[in-house]
Amino acid sequence: MRPRLGRVLLFFALFALSNKHRMTNMSEIIDGNAISKAIEQELAGELSGLNMPRRPCVAFIRVGEDPASVSYVKKKGRVAGEIGIESRLHVLPESVSQQELNSLIDTLNADDNVDAILIQAPLPPHLNERDTFNRVRADKDVDGFSNANLGFLCQEDSRAFVACTPAGIIELLKRSGVETKGRKAVVVGRSLIVGKPMALLLMKKGIDATVCVCHSKSQDMKAICSQADILIAAVGRPMTITADMVKEGACVIDVGINRVPSDKTKSGYRLVGDVDFENVAPKCSKITPVPGGVGPMTVAMLMHNTLAAYKRHMNLL
Repeated sequence: MRPRLGRVLLFFALFALSNKHRMTNMSEIIDGNAISKAIEQELAGELSGLNMPRRPCVAFIRVGEDPASVSYVKKKGRVAGEIGIESRLHVLPESVSQQELNSLIDTLNADDNVDAILIQAPLPPHLNERDTFNRVRADKDVDGFSNANLGFLCQEDSRAFVACTPAGIIELLKRSGVETKGRKAVVVGRSLIVGKPMALLLMKKGIDATVCVCHSKSQDMKAICSQADILIAAVGRPMTITADMVKEGACVIDVGINRVPSDKTKSGYRLVGDVDFENVAPKCSKITPVPGGVGPMTVAMLMHNTLAAYKRHMNLL
């Protein structure tokens, strides 16, 4: 009897361990790298089929030598080249005046061979970001930050260029089979770059989510977030979204990219999101990692917008 009892106990122990493993690994990791590559290949294929006298062209404006900005612009230029899009880089000193920056933007606005203009943020404090973004011609504002494009988005006008990170999140949801119609979506963060356009996109006809936006003055954010079928974290603070804020089976999209100290890396830091991934993931149906989730999609959608701008300028749309 004892050997048999031992086998029975061993069986249940193994079953419990197996079940625990399944529960802690129930979430599907949304692979932003793979989805962005698929989009980039689609764009390259579409572009290669166009018989036009010139290639699309995107102009990057970078102010100063901030390492993160240098890295981001370099990556965008590399991806553009892989797709077949020409890129031009304009580097200005950190001391540049608003007038000098405006003059460059005006020159690029008037250049018929430039389809898209991207101003790498953040800008130095003495420069006005809002005025700078609004100076870019709406049909070349592939970042979607200008008042014109935000207005188009609000009106659901097809001329809108949508901010690349929110547009990328919508693609992640669609291509990962996440149902949005009638679902409760909570956006944590109200920035011009992510939060506001994200909420507008989720409410758009055809996407049809029921949307709530949380921010630093929201009361009982835990209760609000825990009702979300789709939770999008875009606050720029590590580990803001904890497991007790997430509904079982929710889809969680982590926009944050935060550097935290680490003695296990050569750089002395590691990248984490706004979500406590290790403890939140077991509760989710789907979740994006950091890095490798939303980040690559931002670049892919920038290229998508650039090709769309080019097609408009070449009268292909």
